[in-house]
Amino acid sequence: MVEFVLRRVERDNISFYKYGSPFPLPHHRNNRRYTLTLAGHSLAALADKYGTPLYVYDRATLDAAAADYKSALASFYPGPASVTYAGKAYLCKILARWTRSHHLWVDCTGEGELAIARAGGVPRARILAHGVNKSVADLKSALRGAGTIVVDNLTELERIAQMVTQHATRNTSLWLRLLPGLAVETHHAHTQTGQHESKFGMTRAEILEAAQFCNEHHLPLKGIHFHQGSNFRDPSPLAEAIKLGLGLAAEIGLKGEWHFSPGGGWGVAYHEDELPQPDVNEYVRLVAENVIAGCKRHRLSLPHLRLEPGRSLVARAGVAIYRVGAVKRRGDKVWILTNGGMADNPRYALYGARYSCLTVAGPGRERSERVSIAGPYCESGDVLIEDLPMPKVEEGEWIAVPVSGAYQLSMASNYNGARRPAVVWLEQGNARLIVRREMIRDLLNREE
Repeated sequence: MVEFVLRRVERDNISFYKYGSPFPLPHHRNNRRYTLTLAGHSLAALADKYGTPLYVYDRATLDAAAADYKSALASFYPGPASVTYAGKAYLCKILARWTRSHHLWVDCTGEGELAIARAGGVPRARILAHGVNKSVADLKSALRGAGTIVVDNLTELERIAQMVTQHATRNTSLWLRLLPGLAVETHHAHTQTGQHESKFGMTRAEILEAAQFCNEHHLPLKGIHFHQGSNFRDPSPLAEAIKLGLGLAAEIGLKGEWHFSPGGGWGVAYHEDELPQPDVNEYVRLVAENVIAGCKRHRLSLPHLRLEPGRSLVARAGVAIYRVGAVKRRGDKVWILTNGGMADNPRYALYGARYSCLTVAGPGRERSERVSIAGPYCESGDVLIEDLPMPKVEEGEWIAVPVSGAYQLSMASNYNGARRPAVVWLEQGNARLIVRREMIRDLLNREE
């Protein structure tokens, strides 16, 4: 299991920073000789074989994260419950197939993610179609290939009604997305979604209007959904939003087999300063207790509780590996320039995300300087990490950035003609390429 744990320890009279897996440090007296490994594979060997930038995903870590959520739900919620994988965090065919092994649902934004989920064999009944402004093509794809559509606005609902009439299909359930007017605390405004001024979802009045529309047009309204923000650690703001959502569920008459999703977005520790890891049990317990109490208060049957953990399922399973091309030492400012950056990970540029890093070779070397790590692109915002204690890094070295499994590759671009990285999957002692590196011909093939 990938444990992002960084602490100072003493072993064999050698002082070094120790990570748990994916960075288990062998017990060598000369700490310059060992290299980082993940699931028994040398990151140096993987980088040498597949090139860099390279993303490596560890299945065992994914399995453990899914098991943690299932265990917590079984402990705290007596009704039906399930976990939904967020396609937007990162979706490829093998990850879609992985969700099947744990009977997870998959939420997809747009026809592209829907196509990937179906290609990965996700059953139609376990696919949710999300999105704040679904196109006609998105909605047609969802009606054909998704078991549930989370309706974001009244215009979208009217389009669905027209399509259902035209195509004579009513086997896709609808949930209404509520804008609760309450956000969770995150590190940046761009990761908050539940506040009044947010672009997402419908107000209470709009939800009531939408429910009436569904009733009048005999549309299969089966649930309420909301989302308050991403990568939060304090679940307490969910309580008031859950109360509001359940009150609306009672008011619009949801009963029988119905669904309630208080979103997700539970956090992970990206940086040493963010340790310890947020406790999944703390999050699930608060949600479950408030849903149970709210249903009792409104005399509702317990819904199928649907959690969307987002990054906390997949972020810690991924490690990004880069090669250092140049080092610029200018007084107190040290720049480590790598062959990857905002084209494969724009999170720093978008909302100041923080990461940590180790050298692949000799990660226990003395951390003698503070560095900033940046990429090769023509933007001042092309930065991965700022002000991080590191050993003296030399040109040509590989460095590894943990907790790189979510919202990096899914946001990757071809800026400056960058080609998106290769992806390697580690499972049961085997390493295999699951996404090849983009080539120049891939950039040119789209052009007429």
